[in-house]
Amino acid sequence: MQVWHAIILGIIEGITEFLPISSTGHLTIAEKMLGYSISDSSITAFTAIIQSGAVLATVVYFWKDISRVLMAWMRGLFVNKYRKNSDYKYGWAIIIGSIPIAIVGILFKDEIETVLRSLWFVAIALILWSLVMWWADKKAKQNLHEEDITWRDTLAVGIAQCLALIPGVSRSGATMSAGLLRNFDRVAVTKLSFFLSIPALSAAGILQIISKHSAIGASVGWTATIIATLISFVVAYISVAWLLKFVAKHDYSVFIWYRVIVGVLLLIALATNFISAN
Repeated sequence: MQVWHAIILGIIEGITEFLPISSTGHLTIAEKMLGYSISDSSITAFTAIIQSGAVLATVVYFWKDISRVLMAWMRGLFVNKYRKNSDYKYGWAIIIGSIPIAIVGILFKDEIETVLRSLWFVAIALILWSLVMWWADKKAKQNLHEEDITWRDTLAVGIAQCLALIPGVSRSGATMSAGLLRNFDRVAVTKLSFFLSIPALSAAGILQIISKHSAIGASVGWTATIIATLISFVVAYISVAWLLKFVAKHDYSVFIWYRVIVGVLLLIALATNFISAN
């Protein structure tokens, strides 16, 4: 992979990872337009690995919150009186909410890396999940806040997160929609989406580094992969800060319309053979 391709893909990953517009979908489209075989295992691995940069940006941005929750959870494991702490409960909620995608990701790993990489799936998922996001955004009462989140809520959101294994759905789009349908405010569901991304995307990246290390080195190249990951870190940090401010005052309409437009344009491109599906 050429360095300038890695820079472009790193920027796309950084911008789209936490916006509810599907980073994997956008990366898949961009990789195809740059001339890569999107069904190639090394490209699939590259896509997963550079998400680690966005995860690191989340950890850095929310470090105070993460360290507070982590310390409360660890204290609660050993001292009973700390188990009433809301941060201790939140820690368990994040762990429980991360279980579903781990199970589904392992069970359907082959399908995720092959069949679901088709751009037809990306286009259809972009459009159909936009309807779900619109419904959730309009239906949400938003009368619950971050301190009200329980393990039942994160489990429901975690199950919804599994749908993001279909490129085009969007992990953040799925988790935010599920959180809104459980009546949490937009800032709370956005932060929860960030927190749930850490174990899910970290595990996916580590798995690909271990299993596809040789394939990456022989085809895409580790230099390009590292550059894209670093770029995604910087851009994602800016994106996280912007998104939190945006959702505090706006609904998801702009993202919904954007998804529909991209999905329709992609369907037209596929139908006219301007671009191939695989």
